[in-house]
Amino acid sequence: MTPVVWGALWIAVYLALVAAPLFVLLVAPTPPGLGFWSDFSLALGFAGAAMMGVQFMLTARFRRATAPYGIDIIYYFHRHLAVVAAVLIVAHPMILFVENPVFLHMLNPREAPWHMTAGLASVLAILLVIATSLWRKPLGLHYDEWRIAHVLLAVAAVVLALVHIEGVNYYVAAPWKRALWLIIVASWVGVLLRVRVLKPWRLLRTPYRVAAVREERGSSWTLELTPDGHPGLRSFAPGQFAWLTLRSSPFALKEHPFSISSAPAAGGRLEFTIKELGDFTRTIKDVRAGETAYVDGPYGAFSMDRHPAPGYVFIAGGIGIAPMMSMLRALAGRGDRRPHLLITANSRWERITFREAAHALQAQLDLRIVHALEEPPPGWDGVVGYLTPEVLSRHLPPDRASREYFLCGPPAMIAAVERGLYHLGVPLSRSHTELFDLV
Repeated sequence: MTPVVWGALWIAVYLALVAAPLFVLLVAPTPPGLGFWSDFSLALGFAGAAMMGVQFMLTARFRRATAPYGIDIIYYFHRHLAVVAAVLIVAHPMILFVENPVFLHMLNPREAPWHMTAGLASVLAILLVIATSLWRKPLGLHYDEWRIAHVLLAVAAVVLALVHIEGVNYYVAAPWKRALWLIIVASWVGVLLRVRVLKPWRLLRTPYRVAAVREERGSSWTLELTPDGHPGLRSFAPGQFAWLTLRSSPFALKEHPFSISSAPAAGGRLEFTIKELGDFTRTIKDVRAGETAYVDGPYGAFSMDRHPAPGYVFIAGGIGIAPMMSMLRALAGRGDRRPHLLITANSRWERITFREAAHALQAQLDLRIVHALEEPPPGWDGVVGYLTPEVLSRHLPPDRASREYFLCGPPAMIAAVERGLYHLGVPLSRSHTELFDLV
């Protein structure tokens, strides 16, 4: 099947999983209705609970399910759907309170039945999940601490919601309906065990060793890893990324996603080039050769191997050059003779990561390089400022509409370049973006 067909199939699977609990409301035997608004409120509660449960599956990193879209898109989908689920779940009690104010006494844990208090606690946990995720950086939450709290709050929200549903025992009393809910819950538990127990256990058996740590331009560091007692990644497509764990057990929830900057190599050697941007990335320079690392990957659909073309255009902002170097190095290793264009956007000349390495590849590839600088050095005759449509128009090849484009960098730059390419007649289907700020 084509990626489009696979994509449609997985969307259908998602909708079926979310709709399954609503099936409980419609199929006999059903208790007497409570009135339109009360029943509508119950339906929203069921749908919201189902969506929260399926959220575990969206972040389980099933390669076959994420392949049509790219796992970065799945994570953005996960984020937006969590907001939708939260709206549905909050609407559930709000409608009941408006429809029948007598329910307001349920807000008092001293008066409310235990299962109603569990439901309200579930709503509070969900709101905390959303707030800490959307505003993690303004709130000053450390990434590792946020991840642990995120998992605990999400599990608590779903468990409390199930306790609430069981306690209310309305629309789920029939044995077959209870069995359906047990199957649904079992699937959620199974996914959670796979992600938090089985996968870390497998990673523990396939460690990597740090072979070298190299300083790069632009406050970046390249981490070279070699597999320790195993063949390494069986294969990866140039441009993909992986989750990296350093100085911690795979069970510790301290993994971070980074693009692979090396080409596939014999012996399973991997390189990650990481810019000092946050709490964890500032510690990369302190890593020493011989330390243990764990790699969960590869992931992502950001690769030229998925998009045959007469030539490629790579547009990178800052550390967004990392996956581009993986693809360019792979093209050089294959002896590729097609014409390619690399456009980089940086603040200053001395901060262009992989500047020398990229230019060295011109000896092996038909590669043209264009640098755009915000603060150019004296005598600079290249591009100054941002990658506007006018700048792109001057430097894109004549056959621009037939090329495949790969974009990676700060979100504002990516959005501006995407608009510029579309304005210049590049089909949207030929523009591929790597979204590396997942949270």
